[in-house]
Amino acid sequence: MPSIRKNPSAQQAPAPVRRRMPPGEREQQLVDGAIRFFSRHGLDGQLRDLARELGITHTLLYHYFPTKQALLERVYKDIFEGRWRGEWETLLDDKRIELPEKLTRFYVSYAQAIFKPEWVRIFVYSGLSDRFITDRYFAMLHEKLFPRIHRETLKYVGSRSRKPPSARAMECILGLHGSVFYMGMRRWVYGFDPNLDISASSEMDASYIEDRVMAYLASVQPTKA
Repeated sequence: MPSIRKNPSAQQAPAPVRRRMPPGEREQQLVDGAIRFFSRHGLDGQLRDLARELGITHTLLYHYFPTKQALLERVYKDIFEGRWRGEWETLLDDKRIELPEKLTRFYVSYAQAIFKPEWVRIFVYSGLSDRFITDRYFAMLHEKLFPRIHRETLKYVGSRSRKPPSARAMECILGLHGSVFYMGMRRWVYGFDPNLDISASSEMDASYIEDRVMAYLASVQPTKA
């Protein structure tokens, strides 16, 4: 029987070679995976489980992040510190813009940056855990945001005081900030949104934010000269 010559084109193609990622790209991939993991399982999730979910060895994960704290530091820098925009500070410092518009524009932009499930859920999980992320984030807000709101509020009510905010004034500022954050928490923690169509991103609609801003300004209105 004559031998059958194999068609070279019909031979099985060689298995694709797995691309070797540059270290920086691999590290970012691990961080992105950690963000998804912690947003689902909480910050008490174990790194062995994270490595298993990512399909890598525990040794590889430790090569990039030798401790869990080092990984959480990177998570914080990526999705909390990294999403803060210097342009927000410029907006709040702009003397040409009236305070109602200024606060509304800021919080609309701020909401667009933080209303993501991983941001909201990791923030809440941190508050229920060691508060490493929440403490650092609030320290940043106390440095970059709350003093600006207080300063602009004093101008709005006609006060020339340069004193730091009283406990009542700080509570009002936190009430404003918390009311905006709650819109995201209601969706991504409680799964409860009777009035908001998340798919249409209406939670970022300026009218929702403006209502909260005007409620805050109404609370300080009695002291206006």
